[in-house]
Amino acid sequence: MHPVAAACPSRTARLHVPGGCDTISSVIRAVHRRSGRKRRGLPVAVTLAAVVVAAQPVNASADEAAGIPGTGPCATDAWRHESLVPTELDIPVPYPVITTVPYPAPEPVPVRVEPDPLPADPCADPCPDLTDEPERTPPSVPRIGLKPSPFHFGLPVPGSEPEPSVPGPGGRNAPIEPAPLVPAPSAPNVVEVTTVAKQTGAGSINRTDKRWQVYGTDLGIMWESEPGRIAVAFGDTVGKGFHPPGGQGEDWRSNVLAFSTDRDLADGMTFDSMVQDSRCHAAEILSSRKLDNVEITVIPTSGFAVGPRQYLTYMSIRTWNSIPATWWTNHGGIAYSDDGGSTWTKDPNTRWDNIFGVTNFQVAAAVPAEGYVYLFGTPNTRLGSVALARVPEGRVLEPDAYQYWRDGNWTHEGGFTAATAVVHGPAAELSVRYDAAARRWQMAYLDTAKAAIVLRESHTPQGAWSESARLVGVEEHAELYGGFLHPWSTDEDVYFMLSTWSDYNTFLLRTRIER
Repeated sequence: MHPVAAACPSRTARLHVPGGCDTISSVIRAVHRRSGRKRRGLPVAVTLAAVVVAAQPVNASADEAAGIPGTGPCATDAWRHESLVPTELDIPVPYPVITTVPYPAPEPVPVRVEPDPLPADPCADPCPDLTDEPERTPPSVPRIGLKPSPFHFGLPVPGSEPEPSVPGPGGRNAPIEPAPLVPAPSAPNVVEVTTVAKQTGAGSINRTDKRWQVYGTDLGIMWESEPGRIAVAFGDTVGKGFHPPGGQGEDWRSNVLAFSTDRDLADGMTFDSMVQDSRCHAAEILSSRKLDNVEITVIPTSGFAVGPRQYLTYMSIRTWNSIPATWWTNHGGIAYSDDGGSTWTKDPNTRWDNIFGVTNFQVAAAVPAEGYVYLFGTPNTRLGSVALARVPEGRVLEPDAYQYWRDGNWTHEGGFTAATAVVHGPAAELSVRYDAAARRWQMAYLDTAKAAIVLRESHTPQGAWSESARLVGVEEHAELYGGFLHPWSTDEDVYFMLSTWSDYNTFLLRTRIER
C-alpha cells in the first residue's frame, strides 16, 4: 500500500470517521478513465493510492448563507463520499465512424430564460415535476456494462461563415522587455486545511440537482465578474440518471455557469443563480461538437473580467481517449461575453493550436493585474510544466499583442511555442490569483507526483516561485483534482474548489496560512 493510503483524514472538516479509517488497497481502476461522457484520464494520484473514507452522513448547516430568498442549505440534506468501488460502470467500446465535419463549426443560437424566483423554503424543490426521480437501488453486485461509442474520423467540409469579429486597435508585435527572476519566497506555511461544504450535486448546500438539474459536475472555476459578484464555471455536467464515477448519466452539457454574492464562506458558498435555457435547467454556455476524435467537449479553464466584458479561457478537447493523465486538445482559446455571462462568443483568432500534441497554453489560467492579463499555461496533460504570457488588458483579443516569458524577457519572438517554464511540472489544472494588498502571487494545482493539491507563491508572475506546500491529498479526498482559488481569499485565509472523480462533484475547502 502507498503510505498515504494508511493515513487517516486528519484535516477533513465535517467528516466524522468512527473508529479510524476503512481503506481498500490496490483498487486501481483504469476503466474509470473511459467511463461515461467525461473520459478525462484519472489523476495519477489514483494510481498511487486508493482510499475509502467510511464517513457518517454530513448534515448541511442550518444557517442560511447570505443570498437571495430560497438559496442556501436545507438542514435535512446530507452527503458522504462515494465508494471507490463503483456500483455501476459503463465501459465505452469505440467503433470507427467516418463523419463530415464543417469548418468553422456551426454555433447554435443560444436560448436563455429569466429564472423564476426560488421557493422561500430552501428545502422546497422548485421543479419537482422535472427533478423527481424514482429511488435508485444500488445493485447487490457492481454492474459493469459495455457501451458502444462512435470514434469519428472527420472529413473537413466548408461550413457557414462565422460572424465577423470586432476589429481591435490593430497593430504591431509587442516589444521585448526585461523581466528577470527575483528571489523566491519561502514555501507558504500551511497550518490548517478544512473541508467546508459540498457545493454541487445531491445533498450539497446549493441543491443544484433540484434547482438547476446539475446532478454531477466538476471544476468550479471562480472569478469576480463585477464588484460583489463571483462567477463559477463548471466542466462537463450531467443531469438525470447521474451515477459516478465520472460524468455518467443523461442531459450532458459541456459546461455551465453559476453566480454567487455570498461573502461569508465559512459555511460554504451559496449560489444565487445559474445561466438557464429553460425552467430549472442550467444552460451550456460554450457549445461543443460532441464528436469523439473531432471535438468531444469544450472545457473552461479560467475566467476574468476587464471592465464589463467577461472572458473565459477554454480548451477544445479532441478526445479523452489517451494515455493516463493526458488528453488530446485541438487548441486552447478565449471566449468573451458582453451580457454579464449569459451568452458567449469564441474568438476565432485568439487561440493556441496544439502543434504535435505538445504545445503549451492548452490549459490556461488568466489573471488581470496592474494593467496586464497574465496567462499561465500547460500542455494537454497532467504532466507538463507551466509557461507564462501577458497582454495589455485592452488588447486581450489581439494575438500579436501577447508577450511570452522567455529566459528573463517578455518577447513575441518565437511565439508561444518558445516560452520557457516558470514552474516545472508535473502541474495540472492551474489556478492563479494575485493578492494586490499583499503584492503576492499564489498558484494552486494538482501535483500528480505528490498525489496532492499544492500551493506555491511568488513576488512576480515569472517567479522565482517558492517550493510547493501540500494543501490536501488523496488520503483526505480520494481521486481529487482541481483546486481552484476563490478570488476573495485573503493572504492568510485561502478558499478553493476541489473535485473528486469518485463523487464527480465539487467541494469548497479552506486553508489557513501562517505569516
